Amino acid sequence: MTMIKETKFFRKQAEKAERMARATTDEEASQNLTNLAMAYRSQADALKKSKKPKKQSTKKVKLKAKAK
Repeated sequence: MTMIKETKFFRKQAEKAERMARATTDEEASQNLTNLAMAYRSQADALKKSKKPKKQSTKKVKLKAKAK
């Protein structure tokens, strides 16, 4: 599975969990589903961040060039 598909999967799961949390009248179940949605979003964010190529800012590059 590609990173984009994985992040989309986790975000869709988060949306489902949030919908179920709103639909239930059981307070504990609602809170658990809300927590699950947050965990899914965190996983998607972590995946996106870990796969994103790291760019150096031009300011850092200039500072490094001056230091040499």
